[in-house]
Amino acid sequence: MGGGAAGAPDFFYKEAQRLGYVARSAFKLVQIQKQHKLIKAGSSVLDLGCAPGAWLQVACQSLGPPNHGGSVLGIDLKVTQTSISLFHGNTACQLNSAHGAEQKVKVPPLHCDSRVKTISADVMTLPSHQLRALSPQQKGFSVILSDMCPLVSGITTKDAALSVELGMRALDLAVGRRAAFSVYADGDDNQEGEQSHDAETGVLQVGGNLLIKLLESEDAKEISQISKPLFRKSSWLRPKATRPSSREIYLICLGLKPEAEK
Repeated sequence: MGGGAAGAPDFFYKEAQRLGYVARSAFKLVQIQKQHKLIKAGSSVLDLGCAPGAWLQVACQSLGPPNHGGSVLGIDLKVTQTSISLFHGNTACQLNSAHGAEQKVKVPPLHCDSRVKTISADVMTLPSHQLRALSPQQKGFSVILSDMCPLVSGITTKDAALSVELGMRALDLAVGRRAAFSVYADGDDNQEGEQSHDAETGVLQVGGNLLIKLLESEDAKEISQISKPLFRKSSWLRPKATRPSSREIYLICLGLKPEAEK
């Protein structure tokens, strides 16, 4: 799991074990955070595809001491064994606190505190209004991280297509109908009716930051073109902790613009 190309544990795997991170992927976010400062004290962070929890750890560390406030909500498909039911309106969600019972999507005991929670849900079908209901004061999130990745089949085109689907879902949840409008900016009025009825508003706050993992492909570049006019700045980064054989690359979008500003 943590080995390099030949199966032997590599530097980042060993460092993760030494420092108490649950996976080497922690160092990807550590580098991105160091270079781009996505997460600040008091940020409300949404982590899509949070298992096994390494990004939960880094996100919580990036919030600073507990008295600085902030929150981290992680989402993954994996089902919890025991959890706490919270109700938001008509929505029932299974939440797991940092000190909760045993669970498959487990909040790591190191580098996390009570500001970190997880929810077991399918990001591809979770309505954005239900997700917003889980944000602080139901005002959305200031940072959205997506480390979602398909189960790699080895078929390059298939894997890339699935990766783009996950990436577009992250973008849709973040900015809502604005992503669709960006796609159809050339103006086919019939496309509006094809948008999801739940896609009116995204859950990323104005000024917020978005990070999406993708597999390199031409379609991945299209996501960059869609997001570019919606944010103050966007760029690509391949973290040093990425395995040499991997095609992973991260799209970093900083400062979501107000909707009226194009």
